[in-house]
Amino acid sequence: MTMKIIALILFAALITATISGIFGMAGGLIFMGVIASFMGVAEAMVVHGAVQSISNSYRAYLLKGHVRWDIFLKICIGALPALVLLFLLRFVPSKGVLFMVLGLLPVLLWFPKHWITLDAQKSHHAVFLGFCVTGLNLVAGVAGPALDMFFVKTKMPRHEIVATKAIIMFASHLMKIFYFGIPMLLSAQLSGLPPSLPPWWFFVAAVPFILLGTFMGTRVLNHMSNVGFRSYTKYLVSVIGVIYVFRGVTLLGWF
Repeated sequence: MTMKIIALILFAALITATISGIFGMAGGLIFMGVIASFMGVAEAMVVHGAVQSISNSYRAYLLKGHVRWDIFLKICIGALPALVLLFLLRFVPSKGVLFMVLGLLPVLLWFPKHWITLDAQKSHHAVFLGFCVTGLNLVAGVAGPALDMFFVKTKMPRHEIVATKAIIMFASHLMKIFYFGIPMLLSAQLSGLPPSLPPWWFFVAAVPFILLGTFMGTRVLNHMSNVGFRSYTKYLVSVIGVIYVFRGVTLLGWF
């Protein structure tokens, strides 16, 4: 991996951390597309999980007084069976499939509200949320639009939504690192070849970029209205989705 590519990924980490700090999502969607363009799917999943876990944990720390821990606990219960199931299947998508799934995820945000009534504040919905988010995050690397479906009908203010989503995704990204990282390390030991990951100092260098972006994003969040917050999120991820679907179709040879 060249220095130019590493610099581009670090810049993308800064910008996407800022976006995530504002909307609580979308940044991870963009960042996955960037890094998946320069490395294999498994490697991209590990790098994405490491970078996004830093971003989400810091965002959760900045908004720690707003985290709904009761919802998070129920989500953890639902995440366990999804994690076990995917470990047994050991499914790793191709790049084409990855971009298609990434691109189609924003469609979930356009479903009429009366079609799907999901509320993370309801116990059984929170458990189901844990199952869905874990499954999507381990298959596509991103689960923001699906996660948002469970919060769009809640009566929670924007700070509680962003803080709670941040701690949920932090835990989910940690699972992603282990899910893809452990087999990668075992394969490297058997083959005698190091995994195709960025150098160790990349992860160290990424920290200040992520922290700065997250800090700037949360400052912008403080000046947004709840209505504007929800509206901007939907349109932003939809534009990204169209780009990714086209990329996925191209990689799969359908266009």
